[in-house]
Amino acid sequence: MEQNTNSYRVEAVDRALILLALLAERGRLSVTEAGRELGVAPSTAHRLLATLCHRDFAVRGEDRVYRPGPQWLAAGTRQAPPLPDRMRPYLESLYGATNETVHLMVRSGTEVLFLDGIEGVRSLRVGLRIGVRMPAYRTSGGKAMLADLDPDAVDALHSGGLPPLPGERLRDLAALRRELDAVRRDGFGLNQDESEPGVTALGASVGLVDGQHVALAVALPTVRAGADGAKALADGLLRTCREARRDLVGSDGARRRGSPADVG
Repeated sequence: MEQNTNSYRVEAVDRALILLALLAERGRLSVTEAGRELGVAPSTAHRLLATLCHRDFAVRGEDRVYRPGPQWLAAGTRQAPPLPDRMRPYLESLYGATNETVHLMVRSGTEVLFLDGIEGVRSLRVGLRIGVRMPAYRTSGGKAMLADLDPDAVDALHSGGLPPLPGERLRDLAALRRELDAVRRDGFGLNQDESEPGVTALGASVGLVDGQHVALAVALPTVRAGADGAKALADGLLRTCREARRDLVGSDGARRRGSPADVG
């Protein structure tokens, strides 16, 4: 998150306000995430979060994750429950339907943030990525959210082209356009060994929830992702996203297209 560089700012107060904004946006925050966002040591992040807890602006759960406290909620900054809490039942439903690692992610510009997840229990499984940011075009859920946009809006977001990373399957905008056409046809994005070797993921867009562009994704080891397995995962994923869209997305529709400014 961008920090205020105004010369009149009080650094500790500024950092605390950034943490409050992150708690409101994400609904949960670990010490590691807080330190990374602030650019400070984990010990400094821990002291700041502990201070927020002392004044009831945050609470620390048994999982050592911090969430908005009663004072923060009473201030009216979140009229609805945090997005991860609203999406959690659908994340759990997707996990129950697939028995694989599942994630909730949101899009911000050309990136996605992994906001919440449930890790599979099989001995060979994909680990959680909560708090990780990645280029949207390298993730299944990111592709699904980009496919919600008009092609011109996608081009505008990537006006400088795609990063020249070695081994990328999608190396230019023409390849990305073809990929997103397939996503619009199939209803879900596919990531096969693109963000991590040996990992396959399928993601589908829910649409705009609380003003944020949201997707769900399921990830599994590539060795277990045969054609039949992928089809079953896709069915469960699309069904869960339809349910979330029906319950949470406004009448303007989940797959609203427009300019990049419309959705982050």
